[in-house]
This record gives sequence, structure tokens and C-alpha cells, in this order.
Amino acid sequence: MHRRTLLRSTAALSASLGLTAAEAGVSSPSYAADESAAATARMNERTRTGRALRRQAAERDYPTTLPDHPVNGEESSLPGRIGNYSKGLPHNDVGEVDIPAYALMLKALTSGNPADFEAIPMAGERKQLGPQGGLVHDLAGPDFAKLVVPPAPRMNSAHGAAEMAELYWLALLRDVRFTDFEDSALAAAAAADLSTYSDSRMPRQDGKVTPHSLFRGNTPADLAGPFVSQFLLRPVQYGTLRVPQLHDTVQPGVDHGTEFGEWLALQRGAARATQRDFTHTRYLQTPRDLAHYTHFDVLYQAYLNAALIMLGLPQAKAQDPGNPYLASKNQMGFPTYGTPHLVSLLAEVAVRAIKHTEYQQFYVHRRLRPEVFGGRIEVHLRRSPGRYAGLLPREILDSEVLDRTLAAHGSYLLPQSFPEGSPMSPSYQSGHGTVAGACTTVLKAWFNESYVLTDPVVPSADGTSLVPYTGADKDSLTIGGELDKLAANIGAGRASAGVHYRSDNTEAFTLGETIALEVMRAQKPLFNEGGGFSLTRFDGTTVTI
Repeated sequence: MHRRTLLRSTAALSASLGLTAAEAGVSSPSYAADESAAATARMNERTRTGRALRRQAAERDYPTTLPDHPVNGEESSLPGRIGNYSKGLPHNDVGEVDIPAYALMLKALTSGNPADFEAIPMAGERKQLGPQGGLVHDLAGPDFAKLVVPPAPRMNSAHGAAEMAELYWLALLRDVRFTDFEDSALAAAAAADLSTYSDSRMPRQDGKVTPHSLFRGNTPADLAGPFVSQFLLRPVQYGTLRVPQLHDTVQPGVDHGTEFGEWLALQRGAARATQRDFTHTRYLQTPRDLAHYTHFDVLYQAYLNAALIMLGLPQAKAQDPGNPYLASKNQMGFPTYGTPHLVSLLAEVAVRAIKHTEYQQFYVHRRLRPEVFGGRIEVHLRRSPGRYAGLLPREILDSEVLDRTLAAHGSYLLPQSFPEGSPMSPSYQSGHGTVAGACTTVLKAWFNESYVLTDPVVPSADGTSLVPYTGADKDSLTIGGELDKLAANIGAGRASAGVHYRSDNTEAFTLGETIALEVMRAQKPLFNEGGGFSLTRFDGTTVTI
């Protein structure tokens, strides 16, 4: 059939069916022109809307008036930079930084010149951990200068003393199973001692730190149920791959940095490798296990696992009712309000959390790591008695935990779980903690926080299987509570390793939470569906996006 005859036949059939030319797949020149003009008009309108949204985002994320970023004043008030981060730079024989070397680090942080960063001296093999990440600009989310983290506790404060005592006790309890804490004489001694500090920020029961509350997070849900979150124990469904959360291990009882020569080498940037046992795997059941987990986890691994666990729950009940597709009769979410949206959002907020962390660590606070605090105590009490008189808090110097540490390790140095000691970046605040705050905030928004996780579990005595948790509160473990606990567990892992203080984590949770909230608020006007989420913040208040 000739093309002209085919067009006439198609037109006749279309007319008999009452179809327009466009519906029949036949277009006239005038119709095509009209449709093209309409499409162009729609695209022009979309472009104008998109440009306006980006302008609004820039004005929101880069305000013209910036807040102050207060610091604790140690860098200017303590002699020899003894209260600040300096790992990897040249140090003298008592572990105090070479002042000209520290000045070169400050020069780079002030100028931002890549050549100045290359000029920072190295005393050993290890390199500084991404300081230029704190100078990057981002096209989404709040700028670093917009968000403020309170000053870090000073080394010579009562708050600093309580935080350091907690880390010494954690080191002594590294190989005690969490399920054994309430029957442990050592845990009872730790709880009794930590209850005496005048500025302790640890969770308490009836006004005291108890073996049950020991080392837990600061939200009410952290005190419910087992120490370890269900999201670090339950199997994870990766597509067709079902993965039990069994982890490789490290040798119990092996700590590092407790001999002064070794400690000094670590301050000068010596590299050390972890000896991992890949033949014996188990579930997380001790502080050392949590430390080992946070030594090798991949940025948002724990929260992606938690998301996949929750996506396997009944969606109508387990997801936040603000998801617009829960009420849809004929649609489901996919690039918006669906699984791709969720998992990519976790990655988005995680990397922004790390960038904010680098800014706060290097460019604002430069807090010394706990291993260095322990070195100051060792020098003051044994190596050069009285060297830091008036510069270290009396409460930690008089604590029984120092006597126990000396008896166990032969020094007052804080035992490190990692052979290389702390990372090559300042302590405040924790990158792990900021990522935890950001990612758990996304998950609390996405899922129904009040949904009860039935059939809770704990590791068996040998850690190789899971057994039912039978505590009186076994029916009260909710998604929201176990997500708060998940963040606290990751923070406890870093504290268990001896590389972060409690406040490094608690302030990081809040910073990460703010980053995630701002990212989600910025994204909401971009979606066609509307909808919105509600969630409980770490301070117990409720917010709606």
C-alpha cells in the first residue's frame, strides 16, 4: 500500500473511532507545531522554577550573616600546644609537638593553599586524614560555616576528667561481654567510680551510673533492652543474598600504645597493621568487638544494613505514614519516596557529614585525641613528675582507674585497641558519630519509629549464634529506639577503641542530625508528590519535614 493511501485509510478509521490525529499516531504539520510549542512552554516554565529553587537553596545554605564558631581556648592558653591535636608531626621525647612544625600546619589551615599542606612536616609514615576536605564547596546541603558545634570540653576541666575516666574503664572492660556487665565485679567498680565525677554526662539510673547504664547512649531508648542494637545483629537481605552479621575478630587481651616508646612512635606517625582473624567469626558481644567493627566499617554500612532490614518488614506498618505512596491505589515510590531514594539519600548525607567533620576537626577545634591525654597523665605522674601541674584535672589524677591501669599495663597510658592508635585527624567531633547522626535521622524519618521489633535477639555465650532476648522489656524495642541505640553503639565502638571521647560522639550526633534535616528540607520542594515525614530528634523533641 502506498504511503498516501495508508494515511487516508488511517485517517478514515480514526474518524470512525472518534480519535484525534495525535491519538491515532498521525500528526499534521500544524498539530506538531502546536505540540512542540506547548512542550517548549512547559520546559521554559520548568527551567524558571528550577532556577528559582536553586537560588532559594543558595540563599538558605550560604547565609550572608554567619554565626561565630566558639572554641575552648586551649590552643592559645595552654603552653606548648599540649591540649591540641598534633599527631604525625615531629615531637620531643615526652610527646610534645615541635612548635615550628605545628605552625606550618596552622599556616596551611589558615591559607588553604595546597602547597602549604604539602609542606606540613611528617615525622613518620602516616599521612594527615583529608584536611582539605574541610575546604570543599558543596552544591547541596548547608555550608560548613553555617553549622556550629559547641566548644570541646577542656583537657583540664571536670567534664574532661569524667570523659577520660570513662575511656580508661572501657579499656579495662574491653573483653567482658555486654550480657555479663550486670554480673561483673569490674563493671560494678567502673559504675561506682564513674558515679562520683562532678561533671559526668553519662546516662544514669536513680541518679547513679549502673552496670546496666555503663557506656550506653544518652537517649531514654538506649537503656532499654540489650546493649547492642537489633540492627547490628539481625540478618541483612542484599537482594538474593542473605547475610548473617558475623564478624571477623581480633585477639582478646591485646592492647596497644601502653609502652611509652611505642606511644611516642605513634605520636610521630608510626604505622602499624591489625592482625585480623578471618577464621573465627562471631556476633558483636564485647566492647572490643564494637571497636573492631568501627575500625573497618565502610562509611554508612551500618545504616544501609538497617534500611535493608526494615525494608523487609510489613511496609504499611513499618514505614512512616507521611510517605505519600502508602495511600496510593495505583502507584509505588521509586526514584522518589522509594528504595532508590532512600539508599542514595543515606549516601548523600553520609558524605556531607564527613565533610562537615573535617571542617570542625581541623579548622575550628583541633582537640587532642584521648591517647595523647593519657600520655600527658603518664608524663606528669611518672616520666617528668609535676610537669603539667595545674593543667590536668584532679579528679582523673586521683581516680582508682589509673591505679588499675598501671597494674594491668605498667603505665598510665590509655590502652589502644587499634595498633596504630587514633586516626590522623583531631578528635572533635567524631566522623563516625556525625555519619551516625545523619543516617539514623534519615531512617527515623523514613520509617515508623513506634513500630515494635518483635522477637529481639542477643548473641549466644560463644557469639556464634543468636538466641532470644528474654528481658522484661523485650516487647518494647521500637524502630526509633533501636536506631538511636545503633548510633550510640557506633559511638561506643570508637570510644571502646580509645580514639574518641563521649562528647566527640554526642555533639556529632546532633551535627549529623542537623545536616540530614537540612538536606531533607531542601529536597522536599523538589518533589511533585508532596508528603512529608515526622521524627524524634536525639533531644526528644519532634520535628516534621
